[in-house]
Amino acid sequence: MPELTRRRRLLVLAICCMSLLIVSLDNTVLNVALPSMQKELHAGVSGLQWTIDAYTLVLASLLMLSGSTADRIGRRRVFQAGLAIFTTASLLCSLAPSLSWLIAFRMLQAIGGSMLNPVAMSIITNTFTDPRERARAIGVWGGVVGISMSAGPIIGGALVETVGWRSIFWINVPIGLAALVLTRLFVPESRAPKARRPDPVGQVLMIVLLASVTYGIIESPGHGWTSPLILGCGALAVLSVVGLGLYEPRRKEPLIDLRFFRSAPFSGATVIAVSGFAALGGFLFLNTLYLQDVRHLDALHAGLYMLPMAAMALVFAPLSGRIVGGRGPRVPLLLAGSCMCLSGVMLALGYATNMPTVLLMLGYVIFGIGFGLVNAPITNTAVSGMPRSQAGVAAAVASTSRQIGSSLGVAVIGAVMAAGVTGGYGQQFTDSSRTAWWIIAACGAVVLLVGTITSGRWARATAERTADRLQTDEIKMPVNA
Repeated sequence: MPELTRRRRLLVLAICCMSLLIVSLDNTVLNVALPSMQKELHAGVSGLQWTIDAYTLVLASLLMLSGSTADRIGRRRVFQAGLAIFTTASLLCSLAPSLSWLIAFRMLQAIGGSMLNPVAMSIITNTFTDPRERARAIGVWGGVVGISMSAGPIIGGALVETVGWRSIFWINVPIGLAALVLTRLFVPESRAPKARRPDPVGQVLMIVLLASVTYGIIESPGHGWTSPLILGCGALAVLSVVGLGLYEPRRKEPLIDLRFFRSAPFSGATVIAVSGFAALGGFLFLNTLYLQDVRHLDALHAGLYMLPMAAMALVFAPLSGRIVGGRGPRVPLLLAGSCMCLSGVMLALGYATNMPTVLLMLGYVIFGIGFGLVNAPITNTAVSGMPRSQAGVAAAVASTSRQIGSSLGVAVIGAVMAAGVTGGYGQQFTDSSRTAWWIIAACGAVVLLVGTITSGRWARATAERTADRLQTDEIKMPVNA
């Protein structure tokens, strides 16, 4: 990629952030619309879970393939294809005649979405080569997540109340079309010096692993944990993990380069991404149902209740990027884990049908601070120190970890709620919610613990050794191998 002026680099960043905006906005507005979808489409809790997890499951399965494909055939080309597919699928979602069709169109959305965020992050990584400037750019990137989180519930609530839930998908269309045109005009094409070969076996194993785990968790309340179907899903997941562990190291260009995980910060970032976004996915799913079905708020007011959490994420995400750029990821990670854990414990202990609004808002604010702080160190750690030629794959691993976390968060929290709520939304919902909040608190504790272990001097040394080995292996390998 040619060296760009500062103004052009900022324009590229803005265009990439547009793709993140429509993907993140789509998720936040969808959560607000879940109760309305449930009533119109006659869906149960598992149906609502699949509306979210069908998207995140396909997205997580294809992110690494999209990242490596973009490195091979051109990042701008793949990015444009993703924008076109995502925008078209959003329009189709708004026309879905049933829950099954909605889930199918959400899966098509995910195919396009898999070509957006990791590829955009790869474009940013190759555009902003200075580490400090890149960390600040990633902070802006994280700030867009905060913007979508703060605006999404309000926009979604207003649209659901005035036009209907189908309108939440319309907002992706003009933004997607604008990003498509601007990408063509201003984003330069780039690709890795050495093209990576596809890994169909690894791709299939990854899809089987994620699908079996997610399906088993979501459907377990209805079938029972000891049913042959759920046990079969568990066995399939184990076999997939074993298959990946045995097959991937033997390939010169695997779908998942297991050498990345020799870096303690990279491995830690993966675990933190899963835990942090599991907490977020569970948080949004749980509170949407609580605010609208237990406290009987309309969609707009439920969105306003979520605003304090989203506003804190908006404020602290760019701040986290600056801290990472100046002092490294340790401080944001420790603060993030502490805040998310504290929020979960506070709401687990005080949760009730008529919980005081002040206490509820305080829990939301603390959680928003934690989530705002956690995103920038995940992304920066994932791509820092890796060869630029593999930036797409490294960024895709981080993005995949986020989506796996979101999918697991919705699946686990939804399973807890489905198992505990058998007689409608009332005291049973509140009792099950306390268990769900303890799970969210545990996710925060994992962020705190892993962040402490993988951000010290020993961890940085493993990252340096891993980067040196990757760079050496890359130089030794022939271009056309």
